[in-house]
Amino acid sequence: MRHLRLTSSLLWVDVRLTWLDGKWLASADTASGPSLGTGQQPIDALTSALEAYDGIIDELLATVPDQLYWARADP
Repeated sequence: MRHLRLTSSLLWVDVRLTWLDGKWLASADTASGPSLGTGQQPIDALTSALEAYDGIIDELLATVPDQLYWARADP
């Protein structure tokens, strides 16, 4: 599981990202609790999990570390 802190000019969001049962699963912290997203690609799962932050999703995704390798956790 990868833990990320994505930032924008307004706030930061803690997210977790993992490979599970053939798809990516992301969980983003929101004021109303965790927001989950899934996808075939990590970016899809993250985008879905960040829907509560409509309007700044692109800014948040721009802070995903460049060195983060999108490798599955299973062998």
